[in-house]
Amino acid sequence: MGQVRYFARSHRQATQALYDRLDAAFADEGCPIAHIEIDEAADIHETSVYFEDADAVDEDAVAAAFAPLTPEREDLPEIDWMAQVLADLKPVRAGRFLVHGAHDRDKVRAHDLAIEIEAGQAFGTGHHGTTAGCLSMIEEVVRRRRPLNALDLGTGSAVLAIAIAKLARIPVLATDIDPVATKVARENIRANGAHAFVRAETAVGFEGPAFAAYAPFSLIVANILARPLMQLAPEMARQLAVGGDLVLSGILAKQRDAVLAAYRVQGLYHRKTLRRDEWVTLHLTRNDRPLA
Repeated sequence: MGQVRYFARSHRQATQALYDRLDAAFADEGCPIAHIEIDEAADIHETSVYFEDADAVDEDAVAAAFAPLTPEREDLPEIDWMAQVLADLKPVRAGRFLVHGAHDRDKVRAHDLAIEIEAGQAFGTGHHGTTAGCLSMIEEVVRRRRPLNALDLGTGSAVLAIAIAKLARIPVLATDIDPVATKVARENIRANGAHAFVRAETAVGFEGPAFAAYAPFSLIVANILARPLMQLAPEMARQLAVGGDLVLSGILAKQRDAVLAAYRVQGLYHRKTLRRDEWVTLHLTRNDRPLA
């Protein structure tokens, strides 16, 4: 008895198809299934399925679901994963923001803008360099530019939308392509007392009726990946108000120039790059006039 993981690596199209097959074969059994990017430049992705009881796994069924890929097996130690995650997730400070779990409420100081996020099904606990970089950039941009409304595109846990609402107290639209993430975002928004300012909706790109009620946006924040950010550049420019601000992250340092080039073509100007580890967060504006 013990947990076991079966996984395979290949290009995105193959591993996404594998994810769909594993979901159809094992989701009803409550088996977690994951699809992650290993190396964007080399187009290497990995799909995994986890089983609680290694002795009860039907390996023929696993092999059939993975075909034509060949699964690798990893036996996992008996660990209380939630206890481990909570132990590893220390509070994260980024400017005035403190992102923490419920187990670290005693770490909040009097003047902190505290955001309580539990590790769960949506991306964004503040621990990744991209999220922390966005929080630092948001504080700087909001204080200098005083936006009237905002969009958090690809909101995940809604940590960035909550941060904007707590700091600026302006209307914020938070969208995600994943309905599970949207559900988590709504729970976090309410738990952090930001529901009077933030609306969370499921949307692909800029499609959906919610945008009509908010656009154009004084501030757009998008912490996703370089490739979709570049593809979205024309629509980002259309949705951004004149004189508006754009904060982009999920970008490796080596991808910075390509992303900036895609936005410069759309008339958006680079203002600042913030580096954290191998990641960068970019601040751009709709025009090249000096900042106030």
